[in-house]
Amino acid sequence: MLKTFDLVLIGVMTATAAVTYTIKHRAELKLEEVHRLEAEIKLEKDTIDLLKADWALQSQPNRLERLVKAYNDELKLQPTESTALVHAKELPMLKSEVPVPDVTEAKASAKGATVASAKGATVASAKSAPDTAKGAQATAKAQPIPMSAPRGEAEDADQIETGSVEE
Repeated sequence: MLKTFDLVLIGVMTATAAVTYTIKHRAELKLEEVHRLEAEIKLEKDTIDLLKADWALQSQPNRLERLVKAYNDELKLQPTESTALVHAKELPMLKSEVPVPDVTEAKASAKGATVASAKGATVASAKSAPDTAKGAQATAKAQPIPMSAPRGEAEDADQIETGSVEE
C-alpha cells in the first residue's frame, strides 16, 4: 500500500512541477512583451519629442519671415484682416448641442413642405412626378440647420473669446 501512495505523490509532484514550469514560462513571455512594449513607448515618446522640436524650428517667426520675403513674388501673401477672425460663439454648434426638434414643429414643417412641394409638383408635372414625390419626402424629413448668431454691433471688437471645442 505504501508503494502505491508513493507513486501517487510522485505523480502529483511531477504534475505540480510541470504546472509551475508552464506558469513561469508564461510569466517570462509576458515580461518580455512588457519590455518590448515599454521600448516601443519610449521610441514613440522620443519621436514625438523630436517632431515637436522640428516643428518649433520650422515655425520660428524669423524663419517664416525670411521665407515670406523670399517667395513674396510667387505667393503674393497678404496680412490677415482683423475682420477675417471670428469669435468662438460664431462657429457652428456641435452635434451634441443641436436642440431636438419639437414634434409639433416637425409636423408643421412637414405640412408646409408638403404644400410647397405640391405647388412645385404642379409646375414640374411635365417632367417626372416620382422625382417630385421623393423631393417632398426628403424636404419633409429635413430638420432646420442651426445657424450661429451674427456678431452684434455692441460687442467690443478687440475682445476675443477663446475656449476649447469638445465633441
